[in-house]
Amino acid sequence: MKTIFNFLALFLLLSLLSCSGRKNKNDKPNVILIMADDMGYECMSCYGSTSYKTPNLDNLASKGIRFSACVSQPLCTPSRVKIMTGKYNYRNYEYFGYLNPDQYTFGNLMKEAGYETCAAGKWQLNGLYFKDKTPDWNDKKRPNHFGFDEYCLWQLTHKGQEGERYADPLIDQNGKLLDRNIDDYGPDIFSRFVLDFIERKKDKPFFVYYPMVLVHNPFVPTPDSKNWKNPDMRYQEDTAYFKDMVAYTDKIVGKIMKKLHELHLENNTIVIFTGDNGTNIRITSHTRKGVVQGGKGNTIDAGTHVPLIVSWPEKIKEGFVYDDLIEFSDFFPTLAELTGKKVKSDGKSFFRVLTGEKHTPRKTAFVYYDPQWSKRVNKYRNVFVRTPGYKLYRDGRFFNLNTDILEKHPLDSTRLTSEEKAIHTFLKKELEKHPALPERY
Repeated sequence: MKTIFNFLALFLLLSLLSCSGRKNKNDKPNVILIMADDMGYECMSCYGSTSYKTPNLDNLASKGIRFSACVSQPLCTPSRVKIMTGKYNYRNYEYFGYLNPDQYTFGNLMKEAGYETCAAGKWQLNGLYFKDKTPDWNDKKRPNHFGFDEYCLWQLTHKGQEGERYADPLIDQNGKLLDRNIDDYGPDIFSRFVLDFIERKKDKPFFVYYPMVLVHNPFVPTPDSKNWKNPDMRYQEDTAYFKDMVAYTDKIVGKIMKKLHELHLENNTIVIFTGDNGTNIRITSHTRKGVVQGGKGNTIDAGTHVPLIVSWPEKIKEGFVYDDLIEFSDFFPTLAELTGKKVKSDGKSFFRVLTGEKHTPRKTAFVYYDPQWSKRVNKYRNVFVRTPGYKLYRDGRFFNLNTDILEKHPLDSTRLTSEEKAIHTFLKKELEKHPALPERY
């Protein structure tokens, strides 16, 4: 009897160990890239926020890598084009809300590498706002063209004015418009789609690109908000709801992690969380280091400093903070190195940071920003290059970010220290590698 008991105990232990490290048939790591909309670094408690609580994201950061210096573009489409293709905006950004079909994205990359692929959330890349320039703006197969087998998207073939993203959303899913319902909540539809995709593809390597609609305005109730119970209140905007929207973003991340845990996929799945640009300018947040006003659309730190967390338990055994620069062109070559595919990119892979191998950090981050959108953001169009502590614009302004994060006081070129002169010379040479902005206005 004792022998039988010991055998059963051993069998149970081996089964549990096997499940905890479940892999797909090719042993490739799954990848889930989540990108919140208009969520700067100051919105997460693991980055020092005292205004919001993000326990699921904090947990992800504590066990993975929290990147402290991730630099995005200042606005949504410029960031999306850059992160999806790994190219600086002067190469392939044509106008707001558009990605030319001649581009090769990380969706194409991952599909060619044998991954099952899907995209969910905010699309806004078909050229809906420039229909006179894009006769194929209503192409429902565009996500497929860019490498995604399946999709569930807002603003694919209909503008936001035709149907919003939160209550009673207007969503395209795999070629068809979903039926609308006042009690539906867009983020729930997208997250359910992602969870279902993971469930269905659990035995194959999968790549999920989830550009969230949260926490972009309108600032309205979530299903967890008190006023959600009143249908008439669901689109009555108030910045007070922003806190609820951050909490709901965190809740969705928790659901995804729970699903991975239930399917024993957590160990072999790379989960990446970032934001597309800084927080809306109407939002002021408190952090342990002081107050931060959102800088979306602007090239200052509050417009381009976004969170970046990566979890991969199989390779990242202990959480840590990575303080060197990362920019949005880096995601594409990182995924390429993961798949073993050689690609042309303006970025620098940080894959070896994830695997614990020797990695040479990038010395600078570069931003070419020509949004071609509203007057509010067009006034900030510029080109800059920066180190962690200093920033040089094409127009000559030079800032010490350690002492002037809001960029109120450009350094006097006649009063630079020897160290600052060397940094200025170095950054100037970097800028000269790239073109200036065209004369538009």
